[in-house]
Amino acid sequence: MTNRSSSRIEYLDAVRAFALLLGIVFHASLSFVPIFIGWAVMDVSTSSNVQRFMLVSHSFRMELFFLIAGFFSHLTFHRKGATTFLISRITRIAIPFLAGWFILRPLMVSGWIMGSASLRGSVNVVEGLRVGFQSLESLPAGIFTGSHLWFLYYLILITFVVLAVRSILSISQGAHAWLSATGDRLATRLSESRWGIFALSVPTAACLWFMSAWGMDTPDKSLVPHWPTFLIYGSFFSLGWLLHRNGNLITRFGSLSKFKFAIAIVSIALTIYLERYQFQPSHSQYDLIQSAFVLSYALMMWSLVGITLGVFKWLLDRPNRWVRYIADASYWLYLIHLPIVVWLQVAFAELPFHWTFKLTAISVLTVGISLLLYDLFVRSTVIGQILNGRKRERVIFKLPNSVGEGSHANQTV
Repeated sequence: MTNRSSSRIEYLDAVRAFALLLGIVFHASLSFVPIFIGWAVMDVSTSSNVQRFMLVSHSFRMELFFLIAGFFSHLTFHRKGATTFLISRITRIAIPFLAGWFILRPLMVSGWIMGSASLRGSVNVVEGLRVGFQSLESLPAGIFTGSHLWFLYYLILITFVVLAVRSILSISQGAHAWLSATGDRLATRLSESRWGIFALSVPTAACLWFMSAWGMDTPDKSLVPHWPTFLIYGSFFSLGWLLHRNGNLITRFGSLSKFKFAIAIVSIALTIYLERYQFQPSHSQYDLIQSAFVLSYALMMWSLVGITLGVFKWLLDRPNRWVRYIADASYWLYLIHLPIVVWLQVAFAELPFHWTFKLTAISVLTVGISLLLYDLFVRSTVIGQILNGRKRERVIFKLPNSVGEGSHANQTV
């Protein structure tokens, strides 16, 4: 078992923040895709490079988040106990999921309406609103669906399943000991062998085959679990859980090597090349091409997760107050960002600037606005206590009384 010290694991803080911040940039990119995808607005400046960025970034950012979530969940469960752990999951995941949907869903709807109205140019307000409401058909309509908070729902489900399996196995000490030992051996072999990435990619590719489109689906349309997506995110969560059980195994899983970089480069190139055949179902080799795609996509996914862990371990495995601040803020940033992104996309959509400038501006402004809101209204308030485990001192706008920093056991996931 790992040494559960009270110090934060700085680079894993940074990894979690990176995964969430990458999601903000991903959503900011959606208006610059050169084909209409049903998003709130389509910018006048688009590029196929945006599609490539989205294909690659979407393949590993949430998987990385779920792996870190599993790692810290195991840490908190064994440090605080089952009761405290369950209370923390309800407080920091279930409550933000429920409250966030009621608050953020109307704001997102307003962005869709503004986006559709802006495309009407000089039409009157009533006509613009009518078209705007028609465009809302692209948003899932069910309760607790149609927002970016689906990942919290899946985190709740996966955590419940892991704990339920653990509880059932605990009835039989022999079965529990055998499965724990087997899981530990498997995690060790997958982390230490250079071929582990292929062993992990094969079942992942099998799940990818059953997605509605090529690549990872976004399961935001129903509360009924999308099982291929559930299994992939669940496998990353479970691996993170096992990596924490086994000391420094996460360091070995994230070790950097020329072989791993080569796998990442080749799989990225192959995935981008093969993706063009997605809309050619009449192709004589369509099934074979899709098979090659899902395997290359899975290899890209697992290699990028491992490389990201290794790079952040190399660069940020030391205390840094600004990295820690962004890490603390990242959960709030991701929860609040999407309406801000959509509003800014609408505001920038018809401006005569290059997409790179507008994408950068939207991303930076979104993060900046969200950080200001975090420092003013979240970090030192009960909201911050719910999201991060305790209140903390403001940084941008100092409070007279200092509130200490928490350990990594008080993190969101």
